[in-house]
Amino acid sequence: MSETTAHATRPESATSIRLPATILGVGLGGFVDGIVLHQVLQWHHLLSSTGSDRVGIREYPVDTVPGLQMNTLWDGLFHVVTWVAVLTGLALLYSRVTSSRGRLWRSPMLWGWALIGWGLFNLVEGVIDHHLLGIHHVRSGPNQLWWDLGFLALGVVLIAVGWAIQRRARAVDLCAPERR
Repeated sequence: MSETTAHATRPESATSIRLPATILGVGLGGFVDGIVLHQVLQWHHLLSSTGSDRVGIREYPVDTVPGLQMNTLWDGLFHVVTWVAVLTGLALLYSRVTSSRGRLWRSPMLWGWALIGWGLFNLVEGVIDHHLLGIHHVRSGPNQLWWDLGFLALGVVLIAVGWAIQRRARAVDLCAPERR
C-alpha cells in the first residue's frame, strides 16, 4: 500500500489538528490566567478564597507568609498542568504534521481551534473553581459574581470567535489525487 493510499484511507480524526490545537489553547489559556491574574495583577491565587469556599478547605490567606506560600505552591502546580497541556498539544500537533506529509493547515484553523480551547478552559475552570468549589474568584470583593460571570462570558466569546475563524479555514492536501 503506498503512502498516498494509506493517507487517503486514514480517518479524518487521525489527521485533523482539531484536538491538538484545542489542547494547546487550553494550556495557553491557563497560562494567561495564571500569569496575568495570579502573578501580574495578583487578583487571586488558586486557593485565595478558601475559608469561604464550598468544600471546606482550610483558609490560606494571601496576606500571610504561610498562606502565600501555600497559594504559590498551588499556583505552581496549576502552571505545571497548563505546561503539560501545552506540551501535549504541541506533541500531538507535531505527530499530525509529520504523519500527514503533504497536508497543510492554514493558520486560521490552528488559531481558531486554539481560541476554542482557551474558551473551554475559561468555562471549565470558571464553573468548577469559581462557582462549584468557590476556592477562588476572578476578583474577590463586592462585585466578585460579576467578575466571575465576565470570565465565563469571555470563554463563550472566545469559543464563538474561534469557531468562526476555524470554519473559514481549509486544509490543503498536496498529496491528494486531484493535486497531482
